[in-house]
Amino acid sequence: MKTIGLIGGMSWESTVPYYRLINETVRSTLGGLHSAKLMLISVNFHEIEMLQHAGNWTAAGEAMAGAAQALHAGGADFIVLCTNTMHKVAHQITAATPLPLLHIVDSTADALAQAGVTRVGLLGTRFTMEQDFYRERLSTRGFEVITPDEDGRDNIHRIIYDELCQGVIRDESRAIYRQIMSSMSGAGAQGIILGCTEISLLVDQSDATVPLFDTTALHAQAAALLSIAGELQKC
Repeated sequence: MKTIGLIGGMSWESTVPYYRLINETVRSTLGGLHSAKLMLISVNFHEIEMLQHAGNWTAAGEAMAGAAQALHAGGADFIVLCTNTMHKVAHQITAATPLPLLHIVDSTADALAQAGVTRVGLLGTRFTMEQDFYRERLSTRGFEVITPDEDGRDNIHRIIYDELCQGVIRDESRAIYRQIMSSMSGAGAQGIILGCTEISLLVDQSDATVPLFDTTALHAQAAALLSIAGELQKC
């Protein structure tokens, strides 16, 4: 079994499900008392968030690279970055350590392809929805990506940082997300990516009329299956 190196804390509210989902997948796949071998470095999100909103992505990437190097030194076999937005600096992580990075977009794209979705809505932080690093990786896999209008993007971003990252769940915010997702499906989205690891704390499939692709669950499951691939070959 390979040891998973998790970089978490962005926010810790969404890092907790990673631990649970990885271990649930290992146990359900291998049975018995099996659980995951993993390491976790959890950063101070206050520091990372300030760098994000200041546009200092180089410094934010250096923090991620340092965490990856520590995981490598500790014996991790591959890296899982437990956040969507910080995949903007994935190149700094992969340059800092020889360990492979299990990219969250790739796990999501695999699920979209399996579901036969070609036109997909993307929800996430403003950085994820508006910048190229996420959308282009999906586009190279053949997916057409649509996002909410400017007001919708403002609301999605605000609710993530001001509420979900702080453990605040509000019915009014769920209603806003439902309305935005309904508009996106009306605009032709065949499915919607919950492209921020906190969003699944607020909404689930019952809140939408098209399939939702929960990046937290997809990424965690992919990490678990990669870690136990050798064990499955022995069966």
